[in-house]
Amino acid sequence: MSSRFGELFAVTTFGESHGPAVGVVVDGMPPGIAVDPALIQRELDRRRPGQSALTTQRAESDTVEILSGLFEGKSLGTPIAMLVRNTDARSRDYDALRDVYRPGHADYVYEQKYGIRDHRGGGRSSGRETAGRVAAGALARIALATIGVAISGGTVQVGDVRATRREWGETENNPVRCPDPEAARRMADRIEAARDAKDSVGGVVEVMARGVPAGWGDPTMAKLDAMLGAAMLSIPATKGVEIGGGFEMAARAGSETNDVFDGQRFLSNWAGGIAGGITNGADIVVRVAVRPATSIGRPQTAAKKQGGTTTIAIEGRHDPCICPRVVPVAESMLAIVLMDAWLRQRALRGRER
Repeated sequence: MSSRFGELFAVTTFGESHGPAVGVVVDGMPPGIAVDPALIQRELDRRRPGQSALTTQRAESDTVEILSGLFEGKSLGTPIAMLVRNTDARSRDYDALRDVYRPGHADYVYEQKYGIRDHRGGGRSSGRETAGRVAAGALARIALATIGVAISGGTVQVGDVRATRREWGETENNPVRCPDPEAARRMADRIEAARDAKDSVGGVVEVMARGVPAGWGDPTMAKLDAMLGAAMLSIPATKGVEIGGGFEMAARAGSETNDVFDGQRFLSNWAGGIAGGITNGADIVVRVAVRPATSIGRPQTAAKKQGGTTTIAIEGRHDPCICPRVVPVAESMLAIVLMDAWLRQRALRGRER
């Protein structure tokens, strides 16, 4: 199974949803960078379950244990291993699903691939795996901040409710993590309606990076666009990615979407901060389509392992909308991609930026 992402900044996650723990090993963190564990914990707290009535009520503290790679508050340049223990799994909730392939889940394809699967919460296909990504992303953010790169993100659509403003300072002030306070209220109502109907709703998460200098990325196979696409689509429940103007550009003319450069800055940002696979110095903007959560309480038809079908209603604690918790994961994957691109540029040009 591929659990590794990145080349020079290599991130390998491990663990299952209902196993003893989940975690990550990060190889390639430059030495001598001051790392405050509280910053890593802050990002994990943003991802953890049970934050509000709009998310799953699984009560995990997601307390990070840093096992290696730091000494006296600084990175050693050696692998950094981080562990998050599972303490509130309630595996009994999944006993009835041992021999059932849940609709929308990866149960059937996992069994076809490996011949065996962990039916408890989806095993590796569970969103619980993303705790390791967020811990690794926190390291990347700490390193990127030393050269002035800052990352933000938020939920910009839930169902048919769309944000029209991007006030990034507002995202942690509402449970939807929306940068538009007025839209956030309507999004919360939409999520609550789905929850009360024992259903779920999808949406769109937007992430952006400021302060990325021009020149990161590659012009052909390893375009930064391609790396971001792979990173975002590796997040559970994501089904689409667009950069900058994205799909809206398909209905416009080149005269509308060509970003004019005046010698100092770009006057528009349809390219989303990337031209020819390489950063151009403008803000990097990425949007991710997040499907409705597949675990819902409404009765559904499900295939049985022995053949035939049955009707199930999935019990347990699940998110009626995944978007609020995808936000820190998508931010982390953006940070991981940029960190790897930065190290590749340093190796190519022999300078910090």
